[in-house]
Amino acid sequence: MRTFFTGKENITQDSDAFIIAEIGNNHQGERDICLKMMKKANNCGANAVKLQKKNNKTLYTSKLYNSPYENDNSFGRTYGEHKEVLELPLDDWIALKEFADHNGILLFATAFDIESAYFLEKLDMPLYKIASGCMTDFPLIETIASFGKPMIISTGGWAYHHIDRLHEFLKELKAEFAFLHCIASYPNKIEEMNLNIIADMMERYPKTIIGLSDHHSSVKTAIFAYFKGARIIEKHFTLSRAWKGPDHSFSLEPKGLETLCEDIKDARLSLGKKDKVRLDSEQKPITKMSKAIYAVHRLKAGEAITESNIAIKIPGEGLEPYHVDEIIGKVVNADVETEQPLTASMFNDYSTEV
Repeated sequence: MRTFFTGKENITQDSDAFIIAEIGNNHQGERDICLKMMKKANNCGANAVKLQKKNNKTLYTSKLYNSPYENDNSFGRTYGEHKEVLELPLDDWIALKEFADHNGILLFATAFDIESAYFLEKLDMPLYKIASGCMTDFPLIETIASFGKPMIISTGGWAYHHIDRLHEFLKELKAEFAFLHCIASYPNKIEEMNLNIIADMMERYPKTIIGLSDHHSSVKTAIFAYFKGARIIEKHFTLSRAWKGPDHSFSLEPKGLETLCEDIKDARLSLGKKDKVRLDSEQKPITKMSKAIYAVHRLKAGEAITESNIAIKIPGEGLEPYHVDEIIGKVVNADVETEQPLTASMFNDYSTEV
C-alpha cells in the first residue's frame, strides 16, 4: 500500500491532499511576521507550514557568498549579506516551534546542509524537506535518515536515473520518504508543469506517495495535480505578493491558500466511487429525460406486439427502447391502455435486468 506518515497523520491515495504552506524566507527575517504567517496558513486550512535553514558561510563558496547582489529583492549588498538577513536565529526558531506545538501546527523545515540538519533536529522537527538542489547530497540525506524522521524530497531538474539512484539509496537506509514532482524554475509556466509525470512516477515507484512542489502562481495547477494522483501539495505562501523578496510574486496569499485548501478537498469528494451505478439523486431526472416503449393504442389481453402498435416516448417509465426487438411478436397478458408504458410483467415468461 502506498503510504507516508508525516509524524502527525497518515497519507494514502484515498486521503485529502496534504497541503504544505511553504513560508521559506518570505518572513523576511522577522519572527513576528513568521508567526503571523504560520497562524494565517493554519487558519486557511494548511496541514503544515515549512521554513528553510541554511548555514550560508559554509554552504556557499566564498566567491558566491561575496558576490554583489544589489537588486529590488535584495536585503544586502552581497549575496551572503542578503541570505544572512533572511536566516532566523536560534531564539526565533525556539519561539516558532513552541508556538507551533502550542497551537497544533505542524512545523518543519528544509535542511540545506548537515549542520542545519543537526540544528533542526535539536528542535525535534517531526519531518524534513529535501530541496531539489540537495537531491544528490547523499551525506545530507543519510544524516537526516539517521534521525528516524520521514523526508519529503523534491525532484526538480533531475532525470529518472538520478531519482532511481536516490530511491535505491533510501531503500537501503530503510527511510520513510515521499517524492515531489517539481519544476525548478521560479515561477514556472503552465506549459512547463508536465503533470503527467506524477502518474508516471506513481507507476515507477509503486510504494511511494507522490506529490507536487508547485511553483506556478495559480491554485488550479495543484487541483490538476491531485487528479493526476498527487497527495502532497507544497505551495509558497505570503501575506502579500507586493512584498520585497524573490518568492512573493508567485506565492499564494491567504485567500488563495484558503481557496486551495477548500477546493482540493472538493477534488477528493468529486472523485467518488469507481462503480458506475445510478445514484438516488439521478432517479427522478433520468426518468424524466429518458425514453421507454409505449402502447400506441389500447391493446387487448392476448394481442401481439407489432412495430405499428408501439412507440418510443418520454418519460422512461417502462421498458427501455433496446428491448423493442425482444418483445415484437410477444403477446400481452392483460389489457394495456393507450400510451401506457410497457413493462416486463405484461408478458409471460419474459424478464429483463433493470
